[in-house]
Amino acid sequence: MNLRQLRYFVRIVECGSLSRAARELNLAQPALSQQLAKLEELVGKPLVVRTPQGVVPTEHGLALHQHAAFVLRLVEQGLAVARGGARAIQGMVSVGLAATTVAALGLPLVQRVRERYPGILLNVVEGMSGHIEQMLRLGQLDMAILFAPGLAPDLVVEPLLDEELFVVLPRTSRLVPRRRASLTLAEAARLPMILPTARHGLRQRVTAELDRRGLRVEVVAEIDSLALLMACVAAGMGATIKPMGAILAEGGKAGRFRALPIEDARLRRRNFLYTLPPERRSAAATAVAAELRAVVAALLADPARRGFEPVPEAERFGPGPESTSSTRLAAE
Repeated sequence: MNLRQLRYFVRIVECGSLSRAARELNLAQPALSQQLAKLEELVGKPLVVRTPQGVVPTEHGLALHQHAAFVLRLVEQGLAVARGGARAIQGMVSVGLAATTVAALGLPLVQRVRERYPGILLNVVEGMSGHIEQMLRLGQLDMAILFAPGLAPDLVVEPLLDEELFVVLPRTSRLVPRRRASLTLAEAARLPMILPTARHGLRQRVTAELDRRGLRVEVVAEIDSLALLMACVAAGMGATIKPMGAILAEGGKAGRFRALPIEDARLRRRNFLYTLPPERRSAAATAVAAELRAVVAALLADPARRGFEPVPEAERFGPGPESTSSTRLAAE
């Protein structure tokens, strides 16, 4: 077995197609198939199952992929250290964040890492939480912030902070009188709503709370793109329910939106930091995780930032705010 075979195999699994992987690797498909066959012969087990739609990894293939992706990351980090010269802590660290989390934490994290660890190449991957979770499971990330515990049992998970969910609408909207500083959940349910699709955890959390009270909401659009959803809200098409990070992502300092708390419901989303176990974590990844915690601490200490709360001490290793519902808080 060699690194080239591992790279080929990882690409096949991530592409889900031999032909697509061959194109990305600039390799003839028969040659790639031959390398896969040699690897399966070496392992002594089939690693993928071929289907009309492409290839799917077997149980043995998934196990190999996880470790192969980790080995390849270590090699890349080693090369980065060798190229960067003698510095205290070096290497590449990949961090997965949802769009709303990027808006709240992304810039200060990049600034802190750049200032304190110039030898670290920080790779921030922004995406929907489901995609980030998948990348984390596939070993493509060193760490990620997700919105539910227990998503990856082989990783270390710790609660970071809670986010309040607000009713968000344009500053100039006439849907809610300007004198109102908050809304009841029933009042929010009467507004035309723009929400993520039903498969996302934040939507499920909101729907569960509405169902519990026998309320129904008029959904005028279902949009999974944060930028488009917030643009539709800004255009006056309706309101939404989001954490403060959604406003920050759309230039919240300019005052384009109003964020009204829900006065009779405690709607919160807990953020969890997932990292590799210490024995698999590089020094660079350990340093970045520490800087990420410092960024969160600074955010929580800033009185000008609404909607971000520390995790109650009694819940730091127990049920989170989502425990009132069977749904996970796992979406933007």
